[in-house]
Amino acid sequence: PLKYNRYPKRDAVKHYFPLPNEIFSLELSGGEILVYTYLMYREDRKTFQCHPSYKTIGEAVGMSKNTVKKYVDGLVEKRLITTEPTSVITKKGEKRNGNLLYTIRPIEEAVEYHYERQMIRLDEETRRQTALAKVVEYERKHPKIAV
Repeated sequence: PLKYNRYPKRDAVKHYFPLPNEIFSLELSGGEILVYTYLMYREDRKTFQCHPSYKTIGEAVGMSKNTVKKYVDGLVEKRLITTEPTSVITKKGEKRNGNLLYTIRPIEEAVEYHYERQMIRLDEETRRQTALAKVVEYERKHPKIAV
């Protein structure tokens, strides 16, 4: 008799791609994770590059072009990807802007940058708290006299 297998055997390489575990420690929005995942899916595994249009990304992940652009800008800011403009030559010989060329950066660089930013924020918050404590202490020692 045929055995029913609820979970078909999966080829570990053929129809899958790796997503770095660290992606979940970088405080990314769901939209940023979705766009990053799509870019990882589309990248050339040798060059770490791809060049889908905002429209193509948006259609794949259910977002408008403007929303995709916002999340791409966030991924660039967080150093997960870099983008470069490209150009194409039309059949009429005219030069036009092409899609952006995306390069997926090493995840370690993004993690290091994220932790550096966290340390800067923590340092700024510590300075603010210290300044506030000094103001409170001064006001305690020098109460204003009600008129």
